[in-house]
Amino acid sequence: MSLSDAELERYARHIVLREMGGGGQARLKAASVLVIGAGGIGSPAIQYLAAAGIGHLTIVDDDKIDLSNLQRQTLFGTADIGRSKASTAAERVASLNPHCHAIGIEERLDRYTVHNRLELHDVVIDGSDNFETRLAVADAAFDLRIPLVSAAVSEFEGQLGVYRGWEADKPCYRCFVGQDPEREGATCAEQGVLGALTGVMGSLAALEVIRAIAPFGEDAAGKLLLVDALALRFRTITLPKDTGCMQCGQAKTVRT
Repeated sequence: MSLSDAELERYARHIVLREMGGGGQARLKAASVLVIGAGGIGSPAIQYLAAAGIGHLTIVDDDKIDLSNLQRQTLFGTADIGRSKASTAAERVASLNPHCHAIGIEERLDRYTVHNRLELHDVVIDGSDNFETRLAVADAAFDLRIPLVSAAVSEFEGQLGVYRGWEADKPCYRCFVGQDPEREGATCAEQGVLGALTGVMGSLAALEVIRAIAPFGEDAAGKLLLVDALALRFRTITLPKDTGCMQCGQAKTVRT
């Protein structure tokens, strides 16, 4: 896929990177990325993916913009209160980069609809705020063999992982969280969250999406990044593949 003169100038700082170059930028232009959630994680991720030159972004979020969102969801302003997050985010992408085509879908994904939404995308980034959606997205990404970038933030802590569990040496999301579909977590409204930390994690999630499309450096799949904002500490741990995992444990014999 060729780049226009305007794109060559816009992405010049990418193209001069030896690890990216024109070929890597062309891959970004040809890519289609699904973003689940346009909130604290999705908001900065969407901005950086659009700026990076991702060719197509699909943004899924069933929520509307609330005043309490504006402390961390930097895509939106006061005048946007009451509007759809998904459609407003898509409008912002159009103003950020006319070379990036974005559509907003006002919908809450579940296990019945998620496969249709993930199909035809190269990478999915999950910044949803509930465990049920996270499991549905992770299971569908595994089934369709689409790399999953999953990020989460709570109070002063963040975590980021990349999952390709269909590969023999890589864990799936269920290797990390277990099999319990009824698992519940506290919400931002209940626990609070440091707004700037969501920006950090969303930006790192965008970085991993870019790495998944135009590989550079070390592969992040199979690792979990933990961020402690209270101590300003970043720690990376290895996530082993669970041989007893009901998802990717069976995949080793069924899908190879």
